[in-house]
Amino acid sequence: MNIVMNKAEVLKDKPEGSLGFGDYFTDHMFVMDWTPENGWHDQRIVPYAPMMIEPAAMVLHYAQETFEGLKAYRSKDNNIYLFRPEMNARRFINSNRRMCMPEVPEEMFVDAIKAIVKVDASWVPTGEGESLYIRPFMYANQSKLGLEDANSYRFMIVLSPVGAYYPEGVNPTKIYVEDEYTRATVGGTGFVKCGGNYAGSLAAHVKARKMGYTQVLWLDGVHRRYVEEVGTMNVMFLIGDTVVTAPIEGTVLAGVTRDSIMQLIRDFGYKIEERHLDIEELMEYGRSGELKEAWGTGTAAVISPVGELYYKGETVVANEFKTGELTQKLYDTLTGIQWGNEKDPYNWREKVN
Repeated sequence: MNIVMNKAEVLKDKPEGSLGFGDYFTDHMFVMDWTPENGWHDQRIVPYAPMMIEPAAMVLHYAQETFEGLKAYRSKDNNIYLFRPEMNARRFINSNRRMCMPEVPEEMFVDAIKAIVKVDASWVPTGEGESLYIRPFMYANQSKLGLEDANSYRFMIVLSPVGAYYPEGVNPTKIYVEDEYTRATVGGTGFVKCGGNYAGSLAAHVKARKMGYTQVLWLDGVHRRYVEEVGTMNVMFLIGDTVVTAPIEGTVLAGVTRDSIMQLIRDFGYKIEERHLDIEELMEYGRSGELKEAWGTGTAAVISPVGELYYKGETVVANEFKTGELTQKLYDTLTGIQWGNEKDPYNWREKVN
């Protein structure tokens, strides 16, 4: 892939203190375009700047867009690693297929990420728990009013140095179980990383925040009974000696962190079940104390312990609202691999520099 470089003449001051999440952006961004005649072309790295977009760009009217999220990590010996980027590439391909958008080949996707991370390598932070968040995204930029797949698209990558996604960090969060709104149904776009999924979930998030809850746990859209995922994470429950999580059947995102955590759970000797878990069953486990631990998994938060569930006026607490032993072990092991501080028997790390 031939990438044209246009470096910024003036570099930004890097942020000091707490990074938060998604508040700062690096000096450059990757851009390339697609048309039926030329395929992917005009690959370039340019200074980070506002985009020019037509008011009639189809993405603004029909929401034909997709995105991904992954991170770059700086190890103690100053190497920079990606974590399983090929899985993000494959998921991006699946998202684009569902949204009738051109696919970005896996190798091209990963090469573009490596290229932009190398250019802005000085932005990969060194603080405890900090990383460089990578946001590839793609949108229909044809100027036309009319519901159809577009004939031109733009793929971009922006980078953001980040700290913890949740203000609680790796301390337990409080989760509101949503029983009014629906996030996804089979045959829809629940498995796709597209903005429409997240926009449709905002009403529930606003409601949950007003009640003092950090996140929303979604139930299935047909029966309103079966636990699916938290708004920005897959979710898992240690019930007795078995970890239970929702199956990937078209309504739940195929999380890269989810897949990695499931591998670790098996290697730690725990049983794991991918099955439909009734919310009433889960609440009963909480009442009886059989719900030993609960946590969410995702690129942004890595692992977020769940300390409390609220459903229809009742709350249950997991592990006395403390981070559980398994949850902590999973977090320590996975982040150790990601930051290059532990051995990587799975070959999940991919070196950038």
